[in-house]
Amino acid sequence: MYFYLEKLNMFFRFCVVLLSLCPYLLKAQSGVVSGSVSAKGEPVASATVKVIGTTNGTKTDEKGNFKLSDIKPGEHELQISAIGYNVIRQRIKVTSSPLELSITLTPIETNLDEVVVTGVSRATQIKTNPVPIAVMNSKAINSQANSNIIDAITRGVPGVSAVTTGPNVSKPFIRGLGYNRVLTLYDGVRQEGQQWGDEHGIEIDQFGISRIEVIKGPASLRYGSDALAGVINLIPELIYKEDNKLHGDFSSEAHTNNGSVGSSLGLNYRGGDWKYNFRTSYKRAHDYRNSVDGFVYNTGFQELNLSAMAKLNKQWGEFKIAANLYDNKQEIPDGSREQFSRRFTKQVFEADLDDITNRPVVSDEELHSYKIAPLYQHIQHYRIYTHGVVNVGEGSIDGLFAVQQSVRREYNHPTAPSQPGLFVVLNTFNYDVKYNLPIINGWEGTLGFNGMLQGNRSKNGTAFPIPDYDLFDAGTYVLVKKKFGLFNVLGGLRYDNRHISWNDFYVGIDPATGFERRGNAADIAAGAPLQFPAFNKTYTGISGSAGITYSLTERILLKANIARGYRAPNITEIGSNGLDPGAHIVYLGNRNFSPEFSMQQDLGFSAYLKDADISAEVFNNNISNYIFQSKLTDANGNPVIIVPGNTTYQYQQASARLYGAELTLNLHPDQLKWLNFNNSIAYIKGVRNDAKGTDAEYLPLIPPLHARSEVKGTFNSFYVRAAADMYATQNRFYAADNTETATPGYALFSLGTGVTVKNKNGNTAFDLTVMADNIFDKAYQSHLNRLKYFEYYQSSPNGRYGIYNMGRNISFRLTVPF
Repeated sequence: MYFYLEKLNMFFRFCVVLLSLCPYLLKAQSGVVSGSVSAKGEPVASATVKVIGTTNGTKTDEKGNFKLSDIKPGEHELQISAIGYNVIRQRIKVTSSPLELSITLTPIETNLDEVVVTGVSRATQIKTNPVPIAVMNSKAINSQANSNIIDAITRGVPGVSAVTTGPNVSKPFIRGLGYNRVLTLYDGVRQEGQQWGDEHGIEIDQFGISRIEVIKGPASLRYGSDALAGVINLIPELIYKEDNKLHGDFSSEAHTNNGSVGSSLGLNYRGGDWKYNFRTSYKRAHDYRNSVDGFVYNTGFQELNLSAMAKLNKQWGEFKIAANLYDNKQEIPDGSREQFSRRFTKQVFEADLDDITNRPVVSDEELHSYKIAPLYQHIQHYRIYTHGVVNVGEGSIDGLFAVQQSVRREYNHPTAPSQPGLFVVLNTFNYDVKYNLPIINGWEGTLGFNGMLQGNRSKNGTAFPIPDYDLFDAGTYVLVKKKFGLFNVLGGLRYDNRHISWNDFYVGIDPATGFERRGNAADIAAGAPLQFPAFNKTYTGISGSAGITYSLTERILLKANIARGYRAPNITEIGSNGLDPGAHIVYLGNRNFSPEFSMQQDLGFSAYLKDADISAEVFNNNISNYIFQSKLTDANGNPVIIVPGNTTYQYQQASARLYGAELTLNLHPDQLKWLNFNNSIAYIKGVRNDAKGTDAEYLPLIPPLHARSEVKGTFNSFYVRAAADMYATQNRFYAADNTETATPGYALFSLGTGVTVKNKNGNTAFDLTVMADNIFDKAYQSHLNRLKYFEYYQSSPNGRYGIYNMGRNISFRLTVPF
């Protein structure tokens, strides 16, 4: 026995020595390619340099230098790409001798060649992707006067709109669909807050976002439920300069309309293979104003954000760990006011003691105060996530894991200001793992699975619109991509399984306060009502897509895509039965709802010409089991009031169809290189298939036709711009039970200018931007403005009802890099 053990030990030692020599043996048989990447004589940092058909790739450093090792001898094709530049492919011959390259990129004035990473197996170019995708870079984002990041998207991406509740709460809609149908990602991590609420924003810092990618259409294939309408991926800014030096930027902005002031400090450091980023942001505002309402009471806010990240890049792959904190105190408007003076009033009593017609008038001091009013919502969102990529042979394994918690308190008791009405805590664990298969004969394939575990719990609140629920979501998919000559094909299939359940939920009365509370054993024994009977159900769905891009020329392309989307009903649609204090709505769900399924067809044309960019996209989307809200009325057509002072909505389900088009024409004459004239128009129509010719024919929350034109002149480091946003009258609205009303058309005009000042070393000293929006102080109501319906009276002395959008606003933004 000892003899065999000794032989085994010798064999083991031999294997160890052999394995230790393998890297050296392999390295001796491989080559090294290094060099620099520049454009207009300046180095290009963070450019991607990759050997086509392998996972061997790297990024350039601050000086534009790169180095690739362990490349097999022979002929290869190198791809060099960077955001804002045309992609270059270069044939190289690798030997045992080092190869040195000098590569020059050319800037592009269009995004056709931009590389996108959202919703596909590997990073791919917009022009070869048949799925409709739009991209906004930091320059486009920062050239607008944005109250929040969603506002920037609605101006920059045709077909995207937002349901708003004041200047700091915007919920994105894509082609007429929103709420849990639009999936918001932050750095690839799906955002999980309480998306079901009308007044619930996306809980993401608007500062430090360097890039936005928008998928317009079903992305269920990649992300499963909640991406039926599309995806918005917000990508934070990750800039690294030379090693062992601290760099960063400081930004500050101010808005005249609501006195909003905000600042953000970003820091970055690179030491060897490790890179670090940190950002802190803070903003606050008092009530905003317009020419009809004056200052709109309870629309101020205070918001704090912190984020940190560490990233490791190695030859074997990369690893990233990051954390975010979002803390927002957002006032809750209710629209109460004196009937004849139309001055805003405030609630100071509750229940029978509260007389809506005899509330005290809000003082001018309160309207201008930055102090948060007693009626507000406090939202805290915490997120920790990791993302790693490990090269496995010619393929790679990509894993993303996240833990996040959303804490929401809504304070609506004027006699007990420290007592939250709604108090819910949502905990979520996200997972997303995919295997990018080796490229075989040009075929690119990905196998993946992703989903989440989620639990929502009510805490010390007095209102319970939804039950305490548990959710488990899992889906698996396969994606394939292939180029056939002038054709690029992309498609795949997915299967999803979502299980949701909750136990009996009773509501009792707290004898000490008189408010409702979650029922305990004593309450149940005393006959407390059962507000949410137990529920246990599994939803399943199959989704997929198939698309093709045909390159008529290098710059003229035709696209077609068909996709089947899937969405399981969200918690409020199947489980709600109570008041949401912040929305002033009593929601009533239906536990018998079936999942939504959509079948969408997209056709697209895009061209990048010498003097113009042209894009045209048309879509047709049929949705079965479409879920929507409608006011609840009695047999006489009168509104059903369950909680005084609050509207009651009941969810319904029907067959629906949405169709429309987006057109863009961007002119940049080659003879007038300083001039850009950008134009876009978006049209959406949404109808119920089973209600034609009735008040319920049109779907709710469909934006009107929107046209935008912007002319911009750039002169070295200085630019000026003028823009006009034109919205048509919306006469196609959900009129049943007066749920919606028509919205008149209007036009908004804006002016802006910006300058970049450089120091004596040629580096940017600071960027200054000045913008004026709604320069003619137009009084208007957006069709998707929830405050439009905040009205308590049947008649008004000025003929105006509800609350109007923000009036003229001048903003200033200063950014100082260091």
